[in-house]
Amino acid sequence: MNGASMKYILAAIVALIQTGVLGYMIESRASMLRDGREVVLLTEPVDPRDLMRGDYVILGYPISRLAHAVIQGTPPPSDGVQTVQVALVPGENGRFVFSRASWQPIADLKPEEVVLVGYTPDSFYIGTETVPLTYGIERFYVPEGEGKPIEEGVGERRVDVVLAVTDDGMAQVRALRLDGQSLYEEPLY
Repeated sequence: MNGASMKYILAAIVALIQTGVLGYMIESRASMLRDGREVVLLTEPVDPRDLMRGDYVILGYPISRLAHAVIQGTPPPSDGVQTVQVALVPGENGRFVFSRASWQPIADLKPEEVVLVGYTPDSFYIGTETVPLTYGIERFYVPEGEGKPIEEGVGERRVDVVLAVTDDGMAQVRALRLDGQSLYEEPLY
């Protein structure tokens, strides 16, 4: 086999590996949307635009800031980011509400509870009354020019987000609803 043939074979192998990694990433997200447990949360207002990706709505939630007192246990040592397990239960209007939270994994989940994993920068919350949390569901990209009605609805507390939540607490936005009517649904692929 000559050098040119070997280069083509190596290029083909690299292309196959890259295709496989990309396919895995796409299927992971799609399987979460397809198979994750549905959770509905009320949103809170915030505002933005991303020059590279277009219009998006920043979504805040009542569980985005928790009082230190409601988080059970003590924060374990970390490498810069702390995780908090946040349990939710079905509430009024089909929306899920805060049930309890812990710095450690919640082992005794009730059948109606769903856990989300929240993240907070290590030591960021020291000296404050609340712990700020992010869940990876704080942005939702919309077609250009269509973010304003959503922002207004969020400001008036009329927008719900429908999540797909995996058993290990990872969440993905499945849909946005305004006054109970579907605005946007994420396609699987």
